[in-house]
Amino acid sequence: MRAAVTDASGFVVAEVPDPAPGPGELVLRVAANGICGSDLSMAPFLPAGTIMGHEFAGEVVAVGPDDPDVEHCFRPGDTAAAMPVIGCHRCRACLTGDLARCTSARTLGLGVLPGALAEFVVVGAHESVPLDGVDTADGALVEPLAVGLHAVTRAAVRPGDRALVLGAGPVGLAVLHWLSRGVATEVVCSDPSPGRRTAALDVGASSVCTPDDLTGHVGPGFDLVIECVGKPGMIAAAVDAVTSSGRVVVAGVCLGDDTFMPVAGVVKETTMHFVSYYTRDEFVTAAAELRKGAIGSSALVSEIVGFEEVDRVFAELSTPNNHRKVLISPAVTSVG
Repeated sequence: MRAAVTDASGFVVAEVPDPAPGPGELVLRVAANGICGSDLSMAPFLPAGTIMGHEFAGEVVAVGPDDPDVEHCFRPGDTAAAMPVIGCHRCRACLTGDLARCTSARTLGLGVLPGALAEFVVVGAHESVPLDGVDTADGALVEPLAVGLHAVTRAAVRPGDRALVLGAGPVGLAVLHWLSRGVATEVVCSDPSPGRRTAALDVGASSVCTPDDLTGHVGPGFDLVIECVGKPGMIAAAVDAVTSSGRVVVAGVCLGDDTFMPVAGVVKETTMHFVSYYTRDEFVTAAAELRKGAIGSSALVSEIVGFEEVDRVFAELSTPNNHRKVLISPAVTSVG
């Protein structure tokens, strides 16, 4: 099969062996795979030959052997989205649906198991959900929507809350979608990109502003601030913007050192949560949101390209840009 694999200069398109499913596993023919901020951060640190990609959906083409439970749930021809992790299915984390915390978890697309920047990918059947009635390319949005839902769930939004989202990238847009469907009175988004501010309004923000203009929107402070940028200085910005006894949720993935003044949070008695991944129930809820047409690629996707464009896409997304979500599809052939 063809895959986009890492090499010393970025990515190359290569022929690699077709995968085969083991017990409890499926092989999906990948329809699309989304690129996210954690991909951009991790790519330089992964060994050559890694197949990245952890936001994806596709068609079931093979079911693992000797597992009647799997055969009952999925058959070739079904469409599915899969969590990018395979758990042990025995520990407390797995039994409560928090598979990412399984101490034996095997992740997809981050150097452990091959990901979905390929024509086919092996996934866990237990970690997969059906996508009946959903375009399989749109199914690649289940994962980022689940990330946003997890952040909003942890935020414990209350009726009348004023909420601020820092960053209107893919995670920020997912957060805005869920906030707009909840009980917050006002949902403001700050982002330097004009295109992304427009996207924020499209998915339900009450108003938008640039980081330079944020001070004029803070007023007495926001009850809730969700940080979705993952750059140094953003936690300090969140603490500055939150009101007394407010909550800060950090969803941005920052791989560099960051500092802020703890006294600001102490004086305000700020509650702060750091979040990542999501539960299986949240993944299922995100899939249901797509099935009922509440959100989709028209609002969240700015471009769908083929393997040959992976290098360009990673370069563009690593600098200031107006992109929403970019999907890589094996079915798309670049011209030229």
